[in-house]
Amino acid sequence: MEKYFKLFKDSYEGYFNYLWSEITSFHWDNYFYGLILISLLVWGLELIFPWRKNQKIFRKDFWLDTFYMFFNFFLLNLIVLIFLSNATEQLLNDGLSVFGLTVSDFQIFDVDDFPFGLSLLVFFLVSDFVQWNTHRLLHRVPFLWNFHKLHHSVKEMGFAAHLRYHWMEPVVYKSLLYIPLAVIGGFEVEAVAIVHFTALTIGHLNHANLGWDYGILKYVFNNPKMHIWHHAKTLPKNAQYGVNYGISLSIWDYIFKTKHIPHDGRDIELGFDGDENFPKTFGSQELYPIKTK
Repeated sequence: MEKYFKLFKDSYEGYFNYLWSEITSFHWDNYFYGLILISLLVWGLELIFPWRKNQKIFRKDFWLDTFYMFFNFFLLNLIVLIFLSNATEQLLNDGLSVFGLTVSDFQIFDVDDFPFGLSLLVFFLVSDFVQWNTHRLLHRVPFLWNFHKLHHSVKEMGFAAHLRYHWMEPVVYKSLLYIPLAVIGGFEVEAVAIVHFTALTIGHLNHANLGWDYGILKYVFNNPKMHIWHHAKTLPKNAQYGVNYGISLSIWDYIFKTKHIPHDGRDIELGFDGDENFPKTFGSQELYPIKTK
């Protein structure tokens, strides 16, 4: 138990020092200023090329979503995720050690042995496919859907809506992603940063007030015109659990036939059944899944 108390202490101290160094210094893979820069660029695109021209610059819940961006991207890690991640890794290693095993014993191959471009592609594809499946679970499992409702409570889409989600979601995503990534070996810091910022940019664009579908690339990359239908309040009768689950890539939805783009969705109503009763403030939204059966 003493080992876990030390892990708890080191996790908090380590992440606080990391966060402080991100805020007080600038480098190419700086996550703090990277979030700000990408957000400003995509917001600028919204202002120059607005799809819904009557939508206000500071749309409904703009400031709440902006708070969620920084809370979920940084403070959430400090409060809970870093320790949970480290503790899960330690528990898994301790459990395997009882049988004389380590995580590396299950490693199929090490992508560090691949050329950088190939290891980057493998990391991106595996991460996105696992997250696509996790996203489907968030819609199909009632317990998880109760947490995911927060993201679908957005009534006017904008870039900041991308990171409006309950703190339980990254716990689920990271837990399900850990083992697949462990099985295929470690990844270079540069690859993680590139995939991270690529996914952040695509996610911001998907939620932005932009009417883009990227032409023929829409069959590969998720896009605003596709993702707006994921947030549609009215779903097709044969897909009541949702459609267009893509995170960065749309290809999974085309392959597994969960794609749904019946027409231009610029002005469709967003949300879910009963969203008029969903809490409107940060604190009550975080407590909603706990208070709701």
